[in-house]
Formats: sequence, structure tokens, C-alpha cells
Amino acid sequence: MTVIKQDDLIQSVADALQFISYYHPLDFIQAMHEAYLREESPAARDSMAQILINSRMCATGHRPICQDTGIVTVFVRVGMDVRWDGATMSVDDMINEGVRRAYNLPENVLRASILADPAGARKNTKDNTPAVIHYSIVPGNTVEVDVAAKGGGSENKSKMAMLNPSDSIVDWVLKTVPTMGAGWCPPGMLGIGIGGTAEKAAVMAKEVLMESIDIHELKARGPQNKIEEMRLELFDKVNQLGIGAQGLGGLTTVLDVKIMDYPTHAASLPVCMIPNCAATRHAHFVLDGSGPAELEAPPLDAYPEIVWEAGPSARRVDLDTLTPEEVQSWKPGETVLLNGKMLTGRDAAHKRMVDMLNKGETLPVDLKGRFIYYVGPVDPVGDEVVGPAGPTTATRMDKFTRQILEQTGLLGMIGKSERGPIAIDAIKDNKAVYLMAVGGAAYLVAQAIKKSKVLAFAELGMEAIYEFEVKDMPVTVAVDTKGESVHITGPAIWQQKIAENLAVEVK
Repeated sequence: MTVIKQDDLIQSVADALQFISYYHPLDFIQAMHEAYLREESPAARDSMAQILINSRMCATGHRPICQDTGIVTVFVRVGMDVRWDGATMSVDDMINEGVRRAYNLPENVLRASILADPAGARKNTKDNTPAVIHYSIVPGNTVEVDVAAKGGGSENKSKMAMLNPSDSIVDWVLKTVPTMGAGWCPPGMLGIGIGGTAEKAAVMAKEVLMESIDIHELKARGPQNKIEEMRLELFDKVNQLGIGAQGLGGLTTVLDVKIMDYPTHAASLPVCMIPNCAATRHAHFVLDGSGPAELEAPPLDAYPEIVWEAGPSARRVDLDTLTPEEVQSWKPGETVLLNGKMLTGRDAAHKRMVDMLNKGETLPVDLKGRFIYYVGPVDPVGDEVVGPAGPTTATRMDKFTRQILEQTGLLGMIGKSERGPIAIDAIKDNKAVYLMAVGGAAYLVAQAIKKSKVLAFAELGMEAIYEFEVKDMPVTVAVDTKGESVHITGPAIWQQKIAENLAVEVK
């Protein structure tokens, strides 16, 4: 019988969460680099370059890959011949203590994003607890643990369906992926659970994302069963959709498709699909009684040496003197380097501002002629001005956009992924602009932020309104003042290009 110490599990969970906050899995780095080398879309290639550069920076600087350091998900397989030594806590409590230690570590503070009372007060728990934990009791004398930190942008794009047994799973996936937009920060992975019951399909979709990327090895040796055939078919057909990195259009939308199945009722075909983003974070460790787990960091020479440059056509602008007339000359897909002062604000701040406007109250910050960045930054450590500060999913602010633009005179917004029809119409009607920063490059983006201070709603923590002073912060014009969106035009162009190339290959 193996004796596992309580403190060994706590410390192992804490160490694993710190580890995955700044180290991508090696297989992910390699797959992203291969996709970068194959990519023909300049916009998608540029986005992947920023993701890879950010990954290396985080590995060397030990700071989070993404400002959204995730909700912790843990899969625990406890051997039946295991005994706990010095256990004054339940295993749930041990794991949550590990989460608490990891997210409050002074050397690398991680953003606490977990809110209690989700349908009510939505109050931050301050330490990112509790984790979502799944157990299996299995033969053996070890404790195996998979730990993941799942960002809200990708988790929110999870999809589920109770299909009829005669329905095509492939058709459902191909119909559903385009509805997910780019808020899950492709290229990433798709985890698909098939069978069981509704909740079993969802758990399998999450669990299978813990596996390593091996689609090219599978393609080389050939499929050996129906699930492997489906993986290969979906990998090819999802990439043929042309969605591309960050939804800008390109050759690679997914790096792998993972599938797990389970027997189901004769009348049922439950299917759940959960994406992993470009900040894929997971680790596996085993406790055998010899002490806390040790995780091996990817070697630095595994990270590609990539230099990102804005290029000679990039437009450098001063936000402090920018006029509406200048913004009207910006073209969709154009690279813009932002300088000067911008505001920040996301869900909670927008809700607060709209409530104030509806009551006829004066906002604490004048938005006229200014830009607002949808971000919830990580707290700074050491001499940092701000911690990793990548964009959050912009569509969550769509319902506020028209009122904010029309009643405050806001000139532009910066976020991640596409805008929906109601936001695009509001942007067009108000001759505003929407700029896209790369999701999954949070530490890289933070290097452009030279000063930071809280201006309003300080009690909201990372959701407060900050003022950032930036230098050459790279963004892409995603929706121009005429309402043209690169997230609509880009994928359409690349889907057609891919189809034309396939037609030539067939001939």
C-alpha cells in the first residue's frame, strides 16, 4: 500500500498550475510552429508569430501566457491501494489549497477569475477556488492527476447536442464550428465527447483535451478504427473552413481533433464539443509516495526563434491627438501601432456604465474621442507596470456597444475576435472602429504598456477601468468605420482559396 502525504498533493497541484501558466506543452509548441511555417495567410501567420514569441517570453520570464489564467479543472485517478498520511482535509480541500497557493504566489501572481453566486452577486473568491474536480477510483497504488487551466473565451464556445442516432456527427461539427466565431482563439484543439449521457459527453470532451497532439502521426500510420477515421476527417474538413488563426482566415484552424466515446442509450446520440485555445495549458503528474511531483520544462531550444515586425506599411497613431476624420481613413486588415493613452473596461465596467447612463448619472470617466481596451490584466509583480494584458472576447460587449458609442462619443474599441451584427451596425452608424489584438499573446502585449493607473470602479479588481499609456501596441483594423469586418471577409476568401486548391489537386 502506498502512503501519499497530504502536503505532497497540495504542493504538486500548486506547482503544476504555476508550471502551466508559463509553459506551453512541448507538443503544442511544435504543432503551432509547423502550422506557422505552412501558413499562407499573412494575417494568420502574423498572429501565430505573436503567439509563438509570447510563448517563449513567458517560458523565460515565468509570467502567464494569457491574462485569463483560467478556471482550474482536475481529473484524479486514485489507486485503490493508496492511503493518505496526515490528511486533515478532504481530497477536494487539498486540491483547492493547491489552487490557492498557486494563484497567490507572489513571484507570479495569477489572475483570480472565479466568481461565487454565479446567478446573483457574482463575487470574486479572490484565490481562483474552487476547482472543478472529477474522480475515478482505479486499481493500483498511485494517484494520477491531470490539471488544466481553461480560459473563459474558449470554454464559452463549448457546444452540445442530443443528436438522433442516424444523424451525422461530422456534419454537426462542420455546421457548429463556424458558429463559435474566433473567441476561442484558434488555432487550438477540439475535444469531442460522444455517447453516454449529456453530462458524460461533456466530461469526455474536456478530458480528451488533456492528450498530446498527435494528428500528424495518426495521419502517417493511418486510422485503425472509426474514431480515428473521424478525427482525420474532421481535422481536414474543419481546416478547410478557412477560419484560420484568430478567425482572420487561413489554412490552419485546428491543430488536432480529439475524440472520446462511451456506450449510450439506443435512442440517444449525445455529442459535446469543447475547444482549447492558443493558451492551451495542462499537465499530468503521478504521486507514488516518494514526494511532490516534478515537472520537466520544455527545453528553450524547442521554442522557434521568430522575430515579429510590424512592417513598413504599419500605421503609427497617437491616441491623444487622434481625430474621427483620421480613423475614417483606416482600412480593414491594416496593422496599426497605438501610442498614447487608452482606457480599459470589460463586462462589469460596461454594465456599471450603462446602468449609470440609464439613470442619467455622469460617468466617472469621459469616453469622448477615446479608445477602450477590453481587458482584465494580471496584477504586476516586481517592477512591472502591469501583468500580462491580452484582450478578452469582444462579442460579450456587443449588447452595450450602441448605447456607449451614441451616449459617450467613444471613438474606438480594442478586443479579441469578431464583433456580432448588432455591434457592427452600431460601429458603422457612429463611424467608430474596432481593432483586434491577438488573443494568446498577453505577455507580449503587456510590454507595450508603459504606464497604468486605475481611474474608476476600483472595487471591481481586474474589471476596473484603468488608463494605460502604450507605445507601439500592435493591433489590426477588424471593423472599419464603414462596417466591413475582416472576420467575415477573411475566412470567406480563404475557404474559397482552399476549395480551389483542392479542386486542382483532384484534377
